[in-house]
Amino acid sequence: MDYTLLMPGEDIPEENLRACLALKDAGVALTLGTGRSSYLVSKFADAALIDVPLITGNGGALFDHRTRKHIFSADFDPEKARNMLYMMLDAHADATLYSTEGIFFAPDSDRRWFCERYNEGVPEDKKAPLFYIDRTTDPIPPVNKFLLQNPDPAMTELLVKDPELEVCFSGPALLDIMTPGTTKGKTLMILADHLGISRENTFAIGDSENDLSMIEAARCGIAMGNADDNIKEKASYTALSCEENGFADAVFNYVIPKVKGLI
Repeated sequence: MDYTLLMPGEDIPEENLRACLALKDAGVALTLGTGRSSYLVSKFADAALIDVPLITGNGGALFDHRTRKHIFSADFDPEKARNMLYMMLDAHADATLYSTEGIFFAPDSDRRWFCERYNEGVPEDKKAPLFYIDRTTDPIPPVNKFLLQNPDPAMTELLVKDPELEVCFSGPALLDIMTPGTTKGKTLMILADHLGISRENTFAIGDSENDLSMIEAARCGIAMGNADDNIKEKASYTALSCEENGFADAVFNYVIPKVKGLI
């Protein structure tokens, strides 16, 4: 979503909203596949008139934003989650935990401002539930993703080498940690099955390392103009950059013509 459909902290551009509605008119089921928490996506899904579940937490969850219910959540084993949390607390890491119960911030986290900004102007029943978490929190809530901002290189190396984790960067300074095998691509296929859509009829568009699994899983992968080079190499089509409304470019010049059999 970020750097693909919109720039972080901004609304969806009008041209991209027009593209979302054009997909709906063409009979294409549109979802959002994002590293964000389930509770930081609904207002964008509402704006784009999306009526199917959302892929959130970097594939860690499928969320029905209309009912505010999770269809699926790949939660950590409780003991594993506790050990990881304590390690991050001891290191004073900038850690945020995504849960079906809300968003939890370690005392040294600097991400709460981002979530509070999202909540501005959002109806009370759709605001993201925000909490602090530390060693006194008991029980530890179910967790489907840990997010580290500006992670320490030594901790990053330790996490990447852990066979019980799925680790990738969702931005230049944002490290996502999920359960093993959890990716946007895998959850995209879970959603396709849920909707009765064959893999041959799937598209995915993205820009960052955490989008690669989705680009590879879909029948037609699309890279943004601002995407990493390895994503462009795997993609069937490269669009304009996010700042140039590359999402709309991909929809009008590739997806809809492909759906209509014109290319």
